[in-house]
Amino acid sequence: MEIYLVIMLVLMILGSINSLHAKDLMSAVISLGIVGFGLVISFLLLYAPDLAIVQVVIEIITLTTTIAVIVSATYELEKKKIGYSSGFYAGTILIFTVIILMVVSRFTNILSYFGQHVMRMADIYIKSAPESGSANLVTGIVLHFRAYDTLGEATVLVTAVIGVLTILRHSGKKKDN
Repeated sequence: MEIYLVIMLVLMILGSINSLHAKDLMSAVISLGIVGFGLVISFLLLYAPDLAIVQVVIEIITLTTTIAVIVSATYELEKKKIGYSSGFYAGTILIFTVIILMVVSRFTNILSYFGQHVMRMADIYIKSAPESGSANLVTGIVLHFRAYDTLGEATVLVTAVIGVLTILRHSGKKKDN
């Protein structure tokens, strides 16, 4: 199993590198999709089907939305011949980077130090999870203690997928000449 995980890791790294050096935006998005679906396969190899299901749903929603936006934006840009300078993109990236760094630094100060004992509730779950008969601890906790919560999350994800499909569908029918 470890060899399969190494192969998936190499494919994910190659997909990331390919997305950085892609000639167009659509190729970069598809290369990032390789990374996401590689993560799904890795979760399945690690016997974590609950994480794989969530990852595949989120990956499909993200890819379809991103591809739809790229296609729509490309059509609008070609239609209006709008172009932005590289300074605009650099400024936007700089602003988002500063905001993300501020948020990350704020919330990492709240976390406990690595190795500090913060398992006041986790001990109960760790001791009781093997009773569920699952392959790993995370799946045992999800199945044994959080089954209804997981059902609710799956319902929310299915609803989100239906919403995205409703928004992205083509309205109207083709007209015959």
